[in-house]
Amino acid sequence: MKTLGNIAALSVIAVLSAGPALAVDEHFVGDAAVVGGYDVVAYHTVGAPTLGSADFSAEYQGETWHFASAENLEMFQSDPAKYAPAYGGWCAAGASKGKKVPTLPELFAVVDGQLYLNSSPAAHNKLFLGDTENVIRKGERNWKTIFATSREALLAQ
Repeated sequence: MKTLGNIAALSVIAVLSAGPALAVDEHFVGDAAVVGGYDVVAYHTVGAPTLGSADFSAEYQGETWHFASAENLEMFQSDPAKYAPAYGGWCAAGASKGKKVPTLPELFAVVDGQLYLNSSPAAHNKLFLGDTENVIRKGERNWKTIFATSREALLAQ
């Protein structure tokens, strides 16, 4: 009996200590905010990457989001799914290949009201803009699997 109790206790410790390893990285977070603190509403309203501020922040899906103004913060809070980027802000071209790749704020497109970000000029210009419909279709299919997988686990594959 004592052995079973020890095994159970060790199992609980193993599960609890694995917490950080179970992180899924659903959103691309840089500088303590999703998409590196850039205002995801501004991509829709201004049409350009605009750095947000911690003064205008919100929590959504367990992450912090920054905005450039109180107005943009309110717009996001009224309909966060409308403004949140596809694939959690990870690279759209990368998602089409089953990967989570960090993005650059200036490599973006809004397609049918959805914000897509990319990681490099080649990924954005050649892959995403060169075959937008196909990249989005593949990204949507792959995201169903990779959204709940850590970036490190995907890199190890």
